[in-house]
Amino acid sequence: MAANNTGSPDTERPRPGRKRDHDRDEAILEAALDVLAEVGYAGMTMNAVAARARAGKATFYRRWPSKSELVLEAVAQLQRRQGGLVPADTGSLRGDLLALFRPTSPADAERQFAVMAGLASMLSQDLGLADAANNAIVEPWTEANRVLLRRAIGRGEVDPAADVDTLASVLPSMAAYRAIIQRKPFDREFLASIIDRVLLPATRR
Repeated sequence: MAANNTGSPDTERPRPGRKRDHDRDEAILEAALDVLAEVGYAGMTMNAVAARARAGKATFYRRWPSKSELVLEAVAQLQRRQGGLVPADTGSLRGDLLALFRPTSPADAERQFAVMAGLASMLSQDLGLADAANNAIVEPWTEANRVLLRRAIGRGEVDPAADVDTLASVLPSMAAYRAIIQRKPFDREFLASIIDRVLLPATRR
């Protein structure tokens, strides 16, 4: 008896995979930031993020095989959403530097600092992620500081002979030391103290 072949060549041919929905990616990364801010890195789970974003687990885990990869991409997206990290000209270097972390509301400020604390916790648990974190988060922050310092030189606010590359790394380096070595929160008060007591004095003639 002949086999009953009900399929056609069209139905048997493998279908191409669905295109990635970048809108869904953004929603998932936003959910990751929310969960990270609420429970910290240690309490964060991939399942919790998938549930918050209402994302299918199979697709979710193919896109982000590990929690650390998800966190790094989520924080990088947060920075991109803040305008590529370079704010509008406030008229002063101090104002420009603080504007990098200017939240839209007190709740947004609390969330941002909670996210950064979660990131610091992740790096303290796995120093092998340092290079990835540097490329995704620290180097864009450093480059933004370079842009702001050059802007301040153009205004005549900073000595043209200032070592821009070294000065641009001051805030990211101090933030990393405080978070990873001292295990203290990275907050706006700490940021302002480093700007006022370390960075600005070093830019003067």
